[in-house]
Amino acid sequence: MELLRRDFIAGSTAVAALAGTAQAGAPANAAMYGLIGRMMARPGQRDALAEILLDGVSDMPGCLSYIVAEDGENADALWITEVWESREAHAASLSLPAVRAAIARARPLIAGMDNGHSTRPIGGHGLK
Repeated sequence: MELLRRDFIAGSTAVAALAGTAQAGAPANAAMYGLIGRMMARPGQRDALAEILLDGVSDMPGCLSYIVAEDGENADALWITEVWESREAHAASLSLPAVRAAIARARPLIAGMDNGHSTRPIGGHGLK
């Protein structure tokens, strides 16, 4: 199920090694963990897919930022950008019942995904 959610949320995001980046309230060796990916909805299903992706994202422990954006050039594409307190926080989210339910609801609406990317966020507006 872990691989399914990673593919679902971030469009086949690759897990990469991270260097340490300190954040407020975290140990000095903790590193934020980011994912960026493009997901393709079945024709005409982008809004329904986005609604599923956005449902309940504020309840994910360790999630600092979760952005779903429409692609300006492709009416069926969504970009998902995530920032987590750590890689471990992201991994723990994969077992949440709400995440598993979202995967089941969204799977029929997904046409495909581009290769995603892991990132090492270093800061920015809205991040601690």
